[in-house]
Amino acid sequence: MELTPERVQEIISDFPVEPGSVIPMLQHVQEVLGYISPLAVEKVSKFLKMTENEIFGVASFYSQFRFIPKGRHSITVCLGTACHVRGGGILLEALERHLQIKTGECTGDKRFDLEAVACLGCCALAPVLKIDEDIYGNMAVIKIRELLEKYE
Repeated sequence: MELTPERVQEIISDFPVEPGSVIPMLQHVQEVLGYISPLAVEKVSKFLKMTENEIFGVASFYSQFRFIPKGRHSITVCLGTACHVRGGGILLEALERHLQIKTGECTGDKRFDLEAVACLGCCALAPVLKIDEDIYGNMAVIKIRELLEKYE
């Protein structure tokens, strides 16, 4: 679906024009578009009569909001205590090198996006990463290439 000013306006037009609408409106925009685009920030700002900085400030405060489109497959690396101690940070660095992106970015071919979280709740399987809804425990750098091939 093409992102046009008209499409963004259509997405936000059912909300009341009041500052309390900003979070539900951004949630809806992200649900429909997959992320919060600069165009969406601009349109929400005008609709709610708030500055773009205020809209961006709210959206960037909450980790649920994304500012880049998702890839076809989302990779999440756990950096919680158990995963960190057992090499979660090393896994993240290896994925960044392999995919040639940084955390929070999407590959040029839109195949993968990469993020890190404080905990995936799988401490007994540390270190853990998640691709889409699939959890992979006891991960090692040597397993990354083979694992990613399953999603290509």
